[in-house]
Amino acid sequence: MNIKMDSGTPPETKQPALIDDEVDTVVNRLTCATLEGVNARVIEVEATFTKGLPGFTIVGLVSSDIQESKERTKAALLTNGFVFPPLKITINLSPTDLANKRGSHFDLSLALLIALNKDSLDEKGLFVFGELGLDGRVKSSSMLFPLILSLKEQGLIRRAIVPEEALEHLSHIAGVEFYPVATLTEAIALVREGNFEGKRASFDYDAESMTIGGKTYYYERKYPLDFADVKGQTVAKRAALIAAAGMHNYFMEGSPGCGKSMIAKRLGAILPPLSEEEILSVAKHQFLDGEIPDFRAQRPERAPHHTSTSASIFGGGSTQAKIGEVALANYGLLFFDEIPHFSKNILEAMREPLADKAIRISRVGTKITYQADIMLVAAQNPCACGNLLSKTHACRCTDVEIKRYRNKLSDPFLDRIDLFVVMQEVSHTDKGDITSEQMHAQVLEAFRRQKERGQLHLNGKLTEEEIEVYCRLDREAEAILHSAIGKFGLSHRSVASLKKTSRTIADLAGHETITKGDMLEALSYRRRR
Repeated sequence: MNIKMDSGTPPETKQPALIDDEVDTVVNRLTCATLEGVNARVIEVEATFTKGLPGFTIVGLVSSDIQESKERTKAALLTNGFVFPPLKITINLSPTDLANKRGSHFDLSLALLIALNKDSLDEKGLFVFGELGLDGRVKSSSMLFPLILSLKEQGLIRRAIVPEEALEHLSHIAGVEFYPVATLTEAIALVREGNFEGKRASFDYDAESMTIGGKTYYYERKYPLDFADVKGQTVAKRAALIAAAGMHNYFMEGSPGCGKSMIAKRLGAILPPLSEEEILSVAKHQFLDGEIPDFRAQRPERAPHHTSTSASIFGGGSTQAKIGEVALANYGLLFFDEIPHFSKNILEAMREPLADKAIRISRVGTKITYQADIMLVAAQNPCACGNLLSKTHACRCTDVEIKRYRNKLSDPFLDRIDLFVVMQEVSHTDKGDITSEQMHAQVLEAFRRQKERGQLHLNGKLTEEEIEVYCRLDREAEAILHSAIGKFGLSHRSVASLKKTSRTIADLAGHETITKGDMLEALSYRRRR
């Protein structure tokens, strides 16, 4: 094939002799991938060119967007002066038993296989991604980042040809060498000449960092909303500090206007640092939601309205499940304001991500698991009218209405909350007594202590085995805990919650082991039945 690499002048359009007379079939292969749920599957793109009636067929249980690749590929080749081979072309995407392979990023591999049909393509381990414009430009797609990150996490990719415009995002993925191309002509020249000059990841986060045990964590000291604006509510702010330091689930109850939402909106800025892997995972979920991430060292914050549907909270769809609010809050904060107004189905379904740190969605032909390691913050009024705790307004609710309002939250759901605070009405004499910067400094110090102990998870997310290792109590704290178990009839989950909460309180105080004072404070945040 006579291919001119200078995009300024189209190459000759003389029909090349594509297949020797003695050869009936030419087979070439390139490597691409598709998303199966949120995980990438390697796809081998095979092409055969046989003598016969000219045609172009794609097989392998592909979706409509890959079938449309035929027209984009033809147009991109023809508008750049390449002659489409007068042969029967069959493209197979293997494995063929994987249904619904999808994505416009297969375009570039198809075009390369057709344009280089006489060349021997034996670049093993080289992945090719890119959507083609009708003029031959190589474009990015929202699938590229989740695809390549998933392949990297599985140890399946080391180098890849990618659109030049996607490099800004993809270069954050360490351990992969990228070969950026802007046009189909550049891609053909790159593969034919084999002159691969890759670009590797460059971590340039606009953030401060700390290195513990050879691992780097990133954080920002930016407080657009400050805790100094929250007047009074010393106990609630102390509980918020503990919740942030250990990523504990936190529940606030109080009259309208007492500051519940103010505290929740300020929590995100003082949450613990993120590792590079966590930043990339957050970005992956944002791409799956159609957002363009900014790769900030800031944990995500999501606050769905109580009228949200179950599908929007957990993810859903008729055939292809979409990501929901819970998964988008992964490694961050999920705020449920006016929580009794959320549907019963949503509240009971929240027990799964709070316990397992994952959301599982089953649809016809699709089963998806989204990571959902979240910190739940919830707020409610004391009663339906909101005035039960008010000193100035009379409550209009009957005892039956108050009981019905409170019974919307089940004990199994509430057992997964570590800290409960009943907030008082704000007085005109109340003042702000602590800033977000001061609280964040304490969170960072507590985070350092947790990581220096070798903890994989923060205190609020410790497993049963990790609780036994890291939540060491002194004799007095042990005695208080045993007394509380007998007095309050605490469940196994409640005991674990107390240990995790007291561990965070001890970290804030700089205690190696959990002391009597740490346990007593943790007990003060226990839910009153």
